[in-house]
Amino acid sequence: MKFDLETVLFFSLAVMAIGSAIMMITRRSPITSALFLILNFFTVSGLYLLLKAQFIAIIQVLVYMGAIMVLFLFVIMLLNLQDEKKLKEKFTYRKITAVLLSIFLFCLLSFTIYFGFSGKYTAMSDKAVEIGTAEFLGSELFTNFSFPFELASFLLLAAIVGAVVLAKKKFE
Repeated sequence: MKFDLETVLFFSLAVMAIGSAIMMITRRSPITSALFLILNFFTVSGLYLLLKAQFIAIIQVLVYMGAIMVLFLFVIMLLNLQDEKKLKEKFTYRKITAVLLSIFLFCLLSFTIYFGFSGKYTAMSDKAVEIGTAEFLGSELFTNFSFPFELASFLLLAAIVGAVVLAKKKFE
């Protein structure tokens, strides 16, 4: 493996993405978690840029950070979460066993991915720049993947209707 600027950027963005994801799920304050989620979105967008997927990187910033984060912050403000007293957790054998099994599973998956992909993909394809454009993604999305695209739109529509029904019951 050669250490050029692209490799250093990839590993630094990967470490930042993993660190911000861990910080996001371990913080007690929802606002702090939302800020770490924004950092995670930026780092994932940077990883997409390194993979020459320019369109997905821009959509990551525009859609997720522009729309989804505004929605998250709106829900956080709507719920008006107070500072709750800290709950004391007891460490039981069940929790310790779950943590140890999770670490074991993570190590097993890491070794499987490493040895499964090592040496197979040494160079990026010559068509990588073309594949990352909006024209290519649009043509693929509406020709080869039109049914999964429509299925995802119906799932999102069902989630929106469910959220509206739940919000309406809460305010009545």
